[in-house]
Amino acid sequence: MRKKSGFDPYLALITAVAQVVLSQGAAWGQRTFRAQLDPLAYVLLLVGPLMLLARRRFPVASTAVALLATYVYVWAGYPYGPVFLAPIILLFSLVMNGRRLAAWILAGVTIAVFLAYASLGDSSPQFWVFHTLAISAFVLLFLLAAELARTLRERRTQQQRAAEEEGRRQASEERLTMAQELHDVLAHNISLIHVQASTALHLIDDDPEQARSALATIKTASKEVLGEMRSVLNVLREGAPRSPTAGLDRLDDLVQRSGLDITLKRIGSRPLPPQVERAAYRIVQESLTNVARHAPGARVTVTLEYGPRELLIRVTDTGATAPAVLSEDGSGNGIPGMRERASALGGTLFAGRLDSGFQVEAVLPLPEETS
Repeated sequence: MRKKSGFDPYLALITAVAQVVLSQGAAWGQRTFRAQLDPLAYVLLLVGPLMLLARRRFPVASTAVALLATYVYVWAGYPYGPVFLAPIILLFSLVMNGRRLAAWILAGVTIAVFLAYASLGDSSPQFWVFHTLAISAFVLLFLLAAELARTLRERRTQQQRAAEEEGRRQASEERLTMAQELHDVLAHNISLIHVQASTALHLIDDDPEQARSALATIKTASKEVLGEMRSVLNVLREGAPRSPTAGLDRLDDLVQRSGLDITLKRIGSRPLPPQVERAAYRIVQESLTNVARHAPGARVTVTLEYGPRELLIRVTDTGATAPAVLSEDGSGNGIPGMRERASALGGTLFAGRLDSGFQVEAVLPLPEETS
């Protein structure tokens, strides 16, 4: 479907006025060697502007008709000048709309017509050479300018398309990151709720206080997961991706909520990029989720060692001392997910058995500190 433009009637009117009015001035200036304007001349001057109205529906035919009227006008001896305005616009439009071959063929025919006109006249050889060079140079330079404009427009369109694709790709990546964040939040908190609910059911008759503590943990974890879910879903709904807020400043809260026997060690301190903070927090969170699932009753040591060029994260447990409530549950993507987070930042992650327990160790690269 061709694009319609409401500007065409105005363009045709402006071109018609320009060709008629300016041709009167050209006729006065060329009165000694060109014929004066008569009704036929005015009709020929209006053919080109009228073809501008049909250029979108019949681009090649309208250009050919306008050029034919121009040939007749010139061969009839009427003055040179504004009569070329409409054909110029039509040829330019052909090139810009991708009909380059038709434009170059019509331009070649135009050059041939004017060369024949000059050779059949009574002009001197010097005039013929000048006329030939001038017409050929004008037509060729004009078409080259049209080709350049078309190339620039296509390049600008490609750049805009590439920028839009890049924007969509970044938005998709950010939404994927948030989906991963949401998965980690749900996996950790629901696992914690399940473990604490099982503990509460087991101890509700024999140890009501400990059961009450487990229920309090469930309440806190459920509130936390609802808050984080609402935050991430609001971002997705608004269509304005931004980085989730999980960071190592919330690590103490994570340890307290986990219900596990955890020792937290921090060696050194330094500012971290947001993406490293988020990855480190999620790696610790997923590691604690795995302990809650597979090694209940284990003592856990979480170590964060801040180096000049890397952050070391080590989560070690001593092994289960009670039956694993959730050992068969889960997607099995916990360790691969942590490894993907580390690899995305150029780091590494090792996870495997250590003595009777299990250890997760991640190394995330850091930029040099600026003074």
